[in-house]
Amino acid sequence: MKILLVSTQDYIHHPIPSRHHYIFEEIAKRHEVHVAHFHVSRGNGHPTRLTIEEATQFPLKSPLLHYTINTPYHFYIFDKILRHEHFDVIVAAHVFAGTAVINAAKRYGIPVIFDLKDWFPDSAAAYFNNTYLQEIVRRTVWTVTRYNLSRSNKITTVSPSLVRKLKTFGFSAQLITNGVDTDLFKPLDGTETRRELGLGSKDFIIGFSGSVERWYAIDEMIRALPELIRYNENTKLLIVGGSLFTGYKKELEGLAQELGVSSQVIFTGTKPYQELPRYIACMDACTIPLSPPEWGNIALPNKFFEYSACRKPIVMRPMPDVEEIGGSHLLVYRTREEYIGQIKKLMANPETVSLNVEKYSWKEKAGEFEEILRTVV
Repeated sequence: MKILLVSTQDYIHHPIPSRHHYIFEEIAKRHEVHVAHFHVSRGNGHPTRLTIEEATQFPLKSPLLHYTINTPYHFYIFDKILRHEHFDVIVAAHVFAGTAVINAAKRYGIPVIFDLKDWFPDSAAAYFNNTYLQEIVRRTVWTVTRYNLSRSNKITTVSPSLVRKLKTFGFSAQLITNGVDTDLFKPLDGTETRRELGLGSKDFIIGFSGSVERWYAIDEMIRALPELIRYNENTKLLIVGGSLFTGYKKELEGLAQELGVSSQVIFTGTKPYQELPRYIACMDACTIPLSPPEWGNIALPNKFFEYSACRKPIVMRPMPDVEEIGGSHLLVYRTREEYIGQIKKLMANPETVSLNVEKYSWKEKAGEFEEILRTVV
């Protein structure tokens, strides 16, 4: 098969690989896969098996400005690409660029699969603090997303709850969950990395790994730290990751200083993805502080699979789809008091985790997606 992927982010320079990297790098071992390149991020380029199709006229760093201003160009460039190349199928996952490539695909009779990797109306609105602006973005993005879904031949999505949510809007979707690179994420000894970070063997490390953005309530974890330090003076908070498009990380650093816990909060900044397992190995409790309740109701994040593959206990906000998979290593909290209680519970009784995540490996997920591609070609 010859496949064109239009992903949700800068496929080459984004510091955190998405599900599309893992699935389509695997599929590219057996098929010819091209990917649209949106030059938003400024990180080092990732190696790829995919053929790059440049889709950027104005390489702006702001995602909102980038994708809005480049929209007319996307209509032009995708028409040109599809007119000259002979693709068997398109996988679209982007909101505005998705509309452009779907229009071109319909013109040339190419089937489209739309992969809804999260609930775009809410994820787009989360970049803004102004409530009025959030609502405008939410409505606009849902209007465009609904248009894209209605013109696609098949829809895939990441969680059972999103499958059910789409059904309420009249859309049928097939489930392909997120997964984990089981060759990379596995139990490791964190002693050496602790030493590098200046952490002692007696320190209890609460950890977070991922994008430091406002949809994670990391600020609440920092606010809870003084009480946890009073309970156990060796408590530390390790935050592995950086803010991509906002100043949230700087706000958190200021909050830690204001609360007098700066020395107990370690910000590593963005680390190469291949190094994440050795940082997770340092952690006594891994966290998924997903903030908006409406997100928790549909979320099945990569973090769950990555932490689980590393055999770590997880302290998290309610996420029904994660809880449905289950595991004794999941500790759920709704309030700051419950969060503190769950951390204290782990301090008193460290959790031994045993969970087989092989069926959620990215190789398995790539195989599932490949079967769906065959059905529409």
